[in-house]
Amino acid sequence: MEKPEPVPAGPVRLWLAQGFGIGRIPVAAGTFGSALGLGWFGLLLAPGNLWIFLAGALVGIGLSVWLCGEGERILQKKDPGSVVLDEVAAIPVCFLGWVGWCVAKTGSVPAPGYFWAQGHWPMTLGVFALFRLFDIAKPWPVKQSQSLPSGWGITIDDLLAALYVNVAVALVCVAWKPMA
Repeated sequence: MEKPEPVPAGPVRLWLAQGFGIGRIPVAAGTFGSALGLGWFGLLLAPGNLWIFLAGALVGIGLSVWLCGEGERILQKKDPGSVVLDEVAAIPVCFLGWVGWCVAKTGSVPAPGYFWAQGHWPMTLGVFALFRLFDIAKPWPVKQSQSLPSGWGITIDDLLAALYVNVAVALVCVAWKPMA
């Protein structure tokens, strides 16, 4: 019995960089990748441990730098639109301030359902929408960071957009205090 041919690593890396193929959706690939990021965010919250959340977010960022760079190399295109792992990796960073606030207030990491509970889901959708806005508009220095080489430029611009989201969330929380 013959062994089957192994799958070449390039297509697997590209498939991962494309968010398990979600980036191949012909419209709004970044938005669909960000939606997948909400799933990644929930998965990181599920253990209820801040260190697992932070370590998972860092691993996601590291994988994004590597795999998005590989996607760029394979497709031979600068920051190809189908490569969405950067959006997936950035979504937990968008919620980092909110998660930190919850841990400081309650002493525990909120369960994933907390962000979709009554009274919280509008803020969750707001975080998502703000991320998409900052990722698309690319205010300074988000756009400039794209000049970084390979996967760094692809990933860092999304992380900077996520930092803008955290600033906006902090301003809203000071005024609204929705996370009690």
